[in-house]
Amino acid sequence: MEGDNNKTAKNEVLEWIKSILLAVVIAVLIKTFIFNTTYVLGNSMYPTLHERDRLFANKIPLYFSGPKRGEIVVLKAPDATNKDYIKRVIAIGGDTVSIIDGKVYLNGQLLEEDYIEEGAYTHVYDQNYWEVPEGYVFVLGDNREEGASKDSRYFGCVPVDSIKGITTFRYYPFNHRFGKIE
Repeated sequence: MEGDNNKTAKNEVLEWIKSILLAVVIAVLIKTFIFNTTYVLGNSMYPTLHERDRLFANKIPLYFSGPKRGEIVVLKAPDATNKDYIKRVIAIGGDTVSIIDGKVYLNGQLLEEDYIEEGAYTHVYDQNYWEVPEGYVFVLGDNREEGASKDSRYFGCVPVDSIKGITTFRYYPFNHRFGKIE
């Protein structure tokens, strides 16, 4: 009788271990291939995102179509290791971007940017015109105050394969900003 109890206890422990390992494997697969979470540090995406916002970054669209103009992406920082940036895609491969008198032009047309503060002036650094190669994107932070965002004006176009996910949903804080990111 006692042997049966030991055998049952061992089987139960093995089942728990299997369940835990399966849960870990599933979590790793989800984090690796489906979505990740990210945390906003700094104000480069203000007013759209605020410091300490927590976001989901969806990886699935990257397998099929890549990022689209206007989407907010998480990308590996081109100028720092082990760091990520959150920026908005302004242009994709084949597009041109110019910044003239504080205004952004996409393919020669003034870009309608309802996500930045009214009257915001987009500063430039060394250049004001970019041709985006295929397989690359041009990204900007929504905060256009001078020095507020390290983005493509600073480090140039970024490879699409450096993008880690597309953010569409803010899951924290639980206030009026909770939900879909516009």
